[in-house]
Parts: sequence; C-alpha cells; structure tokens
Amino acid sequence: MPTSALHVARTGLEAQDSRMRVIANNLANIGTTGFKRDRANFATLAYQNERVAGQQSSNESAYATGLNLGTGVSVQSTSSIVTQGTLSTTGNNLDLALDGDGYFQVQLPGGKLGYTRAGNFSRSPEGQLVTAQGYAVQPAISIPTDAAAITVAQDGTVSVTTAASSTPTEIGQITIASFANPAGLQALGDNFLAETGASGAPQIGAGGDGGRGSIRQGMLESSNVNVVEELVDMIECQRAYEVNSKMISAVDEMLKNANQTL
Repeated sequence: MPTSALHVARTGLEAQDSRMRVIANNLANIGTTGFKRDRANFATLAYQNERVAGQQSSNESAYATGLNLGTGVSVQSTSSIVTQGTLSTTGNNLDLALDGDGYFQVQLPGGKLGYTRAGNFSRSPEGQLVTAQGYAVQPAISIPTDAAAITVAQDGTVSVTTAASSTPTEIGQITIASFANPAGLQALGDNFLAETGASGAPQIGAGGDGGRGSIRQGMLESSNVNVVEELVDMIECQRAYEVNSKMISAVDEMLKNANQTL
C-alpha cells in the first residue's frame, strides 16, 4: 500500500522531536560533572520499490534507473560523545578527575558495578571513600579516622599521613576501568554507566597504564557540552520541524483542492 506524503512528514516531525529531546538533555546537563553529550542518529525507513533498476522495460531493454519512494525517517540510535571535558581545580583532596580515558568503579545497590567519570567523592562516617549517593568506590578505600592528609597519586595509589606520623602510609589503590567501545555503555542516571555486550568487558588497571587516564587530585571534569554547538543544532532542528509542519499543511491543502475539484 503506498505511503502518503502526510505519513512521511509525520515521521520527520517525530524524528526531529526526538532530536530536540537529546539536545535539551545535553543543555540541561551542562553543569553535570563528567557528563558526556549525546547525538541523535537518523536512518531512512523502508523504501517502496515501484520499479527496480535493471528490470526489463521491453524484450530488448531494461530500466537504467528505478522508481523508489521513501517512507520517512526514524531515530536509529543515540551516540555518546566521549571526548574529555575541561578539568577544573577545586582544591578538595577527595575530588578526583581522570585525565584521559577510563572510568571510576562504584558498587551500586544490588551488587552491580557502575562506572562514572564524576569523581566528586567524599568520606562516609565509617571512613569509606564514597560517591555523593553513598555508594562505595571500588576497590574499597578505608580512610583512618585520624588521617590528617590524604594523597592520591596519578596511578591511583592512596596514602595518608596522621598527626602521630608524618610518613605517608599507603592504604589502597583506586583502579581504572577502560572499555573497547565506551560509546556502548548504558546510561543509568546519577552519572553512572553500566557494561553492555556492545561495550565489551572492562579492562582494569592503574591510572596512566595501558592507555588509561591519569588521576588528578583536587580537580573535577566538567561536562563536554558546547553551548554554541548545541544552540546551532537546536536552531537547525527547529527549522527542520517547521519544514515538516509546512509539508503537512501543503499536502492537506492539495488534498482539499483535489476533493473540491473532483
């Protein structure tokens, strides 16, 4: 059954609405620590082949070109743009940023591991290094109650000094997870990502080792959203939506004239 131009224009409206939602989410998270912007990817819907190129037009000839009518567009997927955001100095010794690839590991409720670029950690009443939600960083780091200073090296080694001793004591190491396809990670909300079949299994190692980013203490990674770029995309999306709306109005007017004439 042939697909009308009204249906094709409707798919354009739906696709641009989804794209605008992606852009809105990017702009809403411009201040979110470690946030990675998303991009909407489009794909054509199935074509209706009225005539196939190469099909016999007569006993002695074949059509050089086909007659293929598209049925519209859809949002095929969203891709996470994993470029690094700007590193900002905070001066907080429990704020950590990754300068390069990789993710911090966090123990989520239910025993599942989550991965994040947001290193705004804090110290729980029990001395555990935790996220803002209270989830423990993995491997677990337990900070002594009498710790006077905490130092995190670029490879993730955590050392403390106490009032009784000025000699640093190593208490653990924060390891970094890297993925073959980080764009394949599943967003869970609260700055957490989860492993999927598309991302591959995590490869665990020290910061700065095997292509993993180095840990920067006293810094946080900002969102990689570019306001100007998102506003340009928003204007382009708005214009495309308007064009599809006008297409629906134009087709409706054509059908009205046809009904009145016939």
